[in-house]
Amino acid sequence: MKAHLSCPATPGVRLRSLAGLCAAALGLALAGPGVALAQTELKLGHVGEPGSLFQASADEYAKRVNAKLAGKVKIVTYGSSQLGGDKEMIQKLKLGTIDMALPSTVMTSEVDLFGIFEMPYIVKDRAHMARIEKEVFWPSIAPETEKKGLKVLAVWENGYRHITNNKKPIKVPADLSGIKLRVPEGKWRVKMFQTYGANPSPMKFSELFTALQTGVMDGQENPFTQIYSAKLQEVQKYLSLSGHVYTPAYLVVGSRRYATLPADVRKVLEDTARETQAYVYATAAQQETELLAKLKQSGMQVNEVDKDAFIAASKPIYDEFGHDVAGAKPLIDKAVALGK
Repeated sequence: MKAHLSCPATPGVRLRSLAGLCAAALGLALAGPGVALAQTELKLGHVGEPGSLFQASADEYAKRVNAKLAGKVKIVTYGSSQLGGDKEMIQKLKLGTIDMALPSTVMTSEVDLFGIFEMPYIVKDRAHMARIEKEVFWPSIAPETEKKGLKVLAVWENGYRHITNNKKPIKVPADLSGIKLRVPEGKWRVKMFQTYGANPSPMKFSELFTALQTGVMDGQENPFTQIYSAKLQEVQKYLSLSGHVYTPAYLVVGSRRYATLPADVRKVLEDTARETQAYVYATAAQQETELLAKLKQSGMQVNEVDKDAFIAASKPIYDEFGHDVAGAKPLIDKAVALGK
């Protein structure tokens, strides 16, 4: 930031005196705390609770950037929907009232092609995801995001999703019949669980615990990190290891606000975002084992599912996505081929 100081010629004041006054005023401006040359504060929001992968990822990224850009930029993270739910944060990014966010499923509401990551069992493992990211996401999906006034700096993770509920173990899709299931704000997750026979309803993550506690919802689906950090094991009896969707998370900025940052700052933000992915993946893999053990210890009844039955039941959602979304079919084919 530059200090702007105007010292117009004033009748009756000597040039030397005027110069002295200007110099003194400029010195005060430069010396004043937080006035001139202050570091830029960037707000990074996410919906994760303390202990979640979202929080760990955001805090690690902020730590790395703040070390590299000390005195220039400081990233401050806000979790637990402090800056609003995912949809609100996306709108705030576009308006420039926040600087960065870490959404996942909600991006399907911005760009239909993000729905490829809503297709059940399409991502086999993180190595497969890395190939999809390189050959599908960056060439074909990222450019569509920029048309919406948003820019993705990096692809991180929210993890493999599993089903919890208070009614019964879910082993095949038919077991979901009539289950009131909270899902994130994204239409393809709704369509998927409607296809399976459930009664899915989009709801903010911040409202989920109370909805489960009061019986407004029977169940939900989330990665272990979100289930455990939000203490959903306290209000859910059954955990069915469906692993139906692998959810990437995306470090996103608003294009207009982001363009006002200096080029060298943007480079550090982008490079560091990509570098942080390795930390995110390693943390996610470690949490999967540790958190499943903790969820079992909490008293949840854990069961495997018939994944072949779920895969067979998923064909209609693939067909609908490939038919309804322009350009989706070749991306699905490429993603599937990259897993072979």
